[in-house]
Amino acid sequence: MNKLLGIPVAAFIFFLIDWYVFQILKNLTSSRLVYQIFWGFTILTIIAFFVYHFAPHELLGSNVRRFIMIGIFITYFAKFFMMIFLLIDDLIRLGKWIISKVNTSNTPISTENTISRSEFLMKTAAVAGAVPVVAMTWGIISGAHDYRIRRHTVRLKNLPKEFDGLRILQLSDIHSGSFFNKTAVKGGVEMAIKEKPDVVFFTGDLVNNTADEVQDYIPIFGKLKAPLGVYSTLGNHDYGDYVQWKSKEAKRANLNRLIDAHKALGWNILMDEHRFLEENNEKLAIIGVQNWGAGERWPKYGSIKKAYTGTEEAATKLLLSHDPSHWDAQIRPNFSDIDLMFSGHTHGFQFGIESELFKWSPSQYVYKQWAGLHTEGNQNLYVNRGFGYLGYPGRVGILPEITVIELKRG
Repeated sequence: MNKLLGIPVAAFIFFLIDWYVFQILKNLTSSRLVYQIFWGFTILTIIAFFVYHFAPHELLGSNVRRFIMIGIFITYFAKFFMMIFLLIDDLIRLGKWIISKVNTSNTPISTENTISRSEFLMKTAAVAGAVPVVAMTWGIISGAHDYRIRRHTVRLKNLPKEFDGLRILQLSDIHSGSFFNKTAVKGGVEMAIKEKPDVVFFTGDLVNNTADEVQDYIPIFGKLKAPLGVYSTLGNHDYGDYVQWKSKEAKRANLNRLIDAHKALGWNILMDEHRFLEENNEKLAIIGVQNWGAGERWPKYGSIKKAYTGTEEAATKLLLSHDPSHWDAQIRPNFSDIDLMFSGHTHGFQFGIESELFKWSPSQYVYKQWAGLHTEGNQNLYVNRGFGYLGYPGRVGILPEITVIELKRG
């Protein structure tokens, strides 16, 4: 189905959804003003849908386009939940109608004198639609930049005493192309700077698609410094795989510009490479691998063998690898002396619940390790929840993260 036909068909489906959901309003109120507001919003939403797809990109700008689609998504995501209860109500009505037809006795079907089940379901549907709208709107207004510092102590048996107490700050998944509030982003970076880490790691996805997305944020993230340096690697979004390029050369040039951006930030980008921190003839290896994800869906650009070779003499080895699935797929089976791997990638789906008693996110159905610290034997993995956001410009329950890890002997 081509675009000229597909967009009108989608708009017509939106109209049908609104007509179905309108039955809730008819059940709960007879206000003509409420009806007019409902259909007025529907018309505006469908117009915005057409504008998004047919207006020149440069006319609206990326942020306006993003919020048009997010507004449409939130609206019809909520209506989907409302439709579930409407469908239940219609099935109940259908069941009662069938029973009335096959009921050969003169005994009437009993009804309640209080609130009818139909009215209850209509009110429940209204609440079911309101909850995601409120939650996802609040996730944009507040959650998107509600940065949280998560502190952990990781004990390593073979950590030299020279590096006992080393403080590592990790950022991941900046996704600078998604930002819409530069002041808030600056505040998050200032929080990180105040931690005064010994070394900083960035574990990929500086941009969504193209290198130019980060240019306005180089002065902000460039202020992130550490005495022992800032080390970075690439994530799956950094290669430009999710956009169409005029040629392979154009795509390659974009990647080169992104690598230059890392250097402009003052970051030591590790492209299947390693560096040493040395103190009193003791070495700690920092290994950086390009994106490597398990399964067919994720690109496998990195070579852990290439990055690892030459680090054998280091007493402690730390790995920067964007995708946490790399840990079980290659690191644990084949590189048992890599003590701690830092990754990100999952964002915790930017949605979930985290408390002392309960932890849940849709991410757990895709990734075995999707957030926080994981330990198997003498090896450790830390999955950062991400500094930025992708797609939905907010976070509900799974808040943006600045990680501080202190290494201790033992």
